[in-house]
Amino acid sequence: MRRSPVLAVLLMLVTPLLGSAQEISEPFKVGTFEIDGRAQVAIVLRDQLIVELDAANLALERNLAYPTIPLAADMLDLIGRYEYGLKYRLYEIVNDLVNNDLLGQNRPDYVHELSEVRTLPPILYPGKILNAAVNFYSHVNEAGTPEEQVEARRERRENRGVPYLFLKPSRGAVIGDGADIVIPYGRDRTDWEVELGAVIGRAAKYVSATEAENYVFGYMVTIDVSDRGGRPPGGFGSGSDWFVGKGHDTFAPQGPWIVPKEFYGNPMEILRQTLRLGDETVQEASAGDMIHSLWELIEYGSSIITLFPGDVVNNGTSGGTAAGIANQRNQAVRYLQPGQVVEATIDGIGTLRMPVVAGEVPAGLTGAELPAVRSYRGNR
Repeated sequence: MRRSPVLAVLLMLVTPLLGSAQEISEPFKVGTFEIDGRAQVAIVLRDQLIVELDAANLALERNLAYPTIPLAADMLDLIGRYEYGLKYRLYEIVNDLVNNDLLGQNRPDYVHELSEVRTLPPILYPGKILNAAVNFYSHVNEAGTPEEQVEARRERRENRGVPYLFLKPSRGAVIGDGADIVIPYGRDRTDWEVELGAVIGRAAKYVSATEAENYVFGYMVTIDVSDRGGRPPGGFGSGSDWFVGKGHDTFAPQGPWIVPKEFYGNPMEILRQTLRLGDETVQEASAGDMIHSLWELIEYGSSIITLFPGDVVNNGTSGGTAAGIANQRNQAVRYLQPGQVVEATIDGIGTLRMPVVAGEVPAGLTGAELPAVRSYRGNR
């Protein structure tokens, strides 16, 4: 088929532009921030400069070399369209800022210091959050004796089975960097679990573990805050109550931003996740301790329900939870207390710093509410 002269010229003009957009002057992250009183999607450079995406795009489009394109309405929209054109526009914005020395003294007013804005959860809000339960060998039977731990972990290695995923609530549970983790009134067994959050980039159904990475947009730090108090006896059911254990408000910190996967690398090779309480490191693990790979988690999850852009799959946590530390050090269980600060870090991504506060005393309830742990577990 012969091309018309006009089409040939257009192809010559567009090809260099797309080609150059695939090169990036420096890596970036993306997040959501409160700027001038409203939530805005932004590019994060050098972990300290916040670039308003809409304003930066308008400035870029004043140059006739760049076509006018509609940008994302929110982070979910950006994630869904990233591989369908928006990726190149973000690359162009970053290249323009870096190559024209617009991040120093000549900084435009749409570039802010991190300290000048409020960090929100990157995704407002994920459609669903899937968490892996007991997916690190160091977390298997963590409250058992050393001998029991060795035997339980040996058995698990010999019989990995398939992953165990549970749903964690989104809106209400999801909070951003610096927000308060609220210990609900009467719930005195609140635990910490640092995890890697893989953000899905395109719809995935029956995706093989060998192809799963192709469906990921990027990665962020998450904390699976957990209520170990359980439910009171009586009524229906006597087993674990995952809604009680995982579903309270503020129990799903996420952020501080998302690293697109091309700037992070393979988490199954480089992952290092840690959690600190004050000055003490209580959790530290790498991917080598994982029972099921992140890719196997995505295969398993997508075999049950379609994963959509902006959904989050968390990889699970390692040893070093409250009950585990108590067993290892032969001391009373030391759950989260108001006034503490939780710092969860994943190398190459960032740190969530979350103050812990006490929840308000509820009033006017009829008795159908979740009761205080001490009302049915005493001092145990």
